[in-house]
Amino acid sequence: MSNATDQGLLEALLDSWDRNNTILVNLLRALPEGGLEARAMEGSPSISELFTHIHYVRLVFVFEDAPEFAKSLPEKEWAVERDPGRIARMLNESAMTVRDAVKSRVEAGRDMDLHYDHPILLLQHMLWHEGYHHGQMKLALKLSDRQMSDKEAGPITWRVWMRKK
Repeated sequence: MSNATDQGLLEALLDSWDRNNTILVNLLRALPEGGLEARAMEGSPSISELFTHIHYVRLVFVFEDAPEFAKSLPEKEWAVERDPGRIARMLNESAMTVRDAVKSRVEAGRDMDLHYDHPILLLQHMLWHEGYHHGQMKLALKLSDRQMSDKEAGPITWRVWMRKK
């Protein structure tokens, strides 16, 4: 990295990635009874499947773009996992994999191998992708009468984004 400003920007971007993962794990832990099985509509993925899909997508993009950080891919992309603790571990591990790959490639001045003109674009793609699925999860909870109030959701989502260190 060329200077302290660049390093500060990288750290801020990686912090946003860490916060994104914290929000997903917070949502997972706050799910009401039966929340993992909730679906927005028949035929759509369950919340459990959305979480395992997020984990899978993180790992597959690292596998394709920074293979030196690749981990073994799950056998199934849209797996049904009923253990929230296991899902949390998966999300934390794949988040760290993405973080390490992006940080290393930026610091080395290396492009990604297959997609993206810059490693930060992988991070931005993952943030957008996961925010999209976070919205699907919240919709599935609402439609299955398991919605979270703003009072419940605020501290575990928006306040995570907005807190100052």
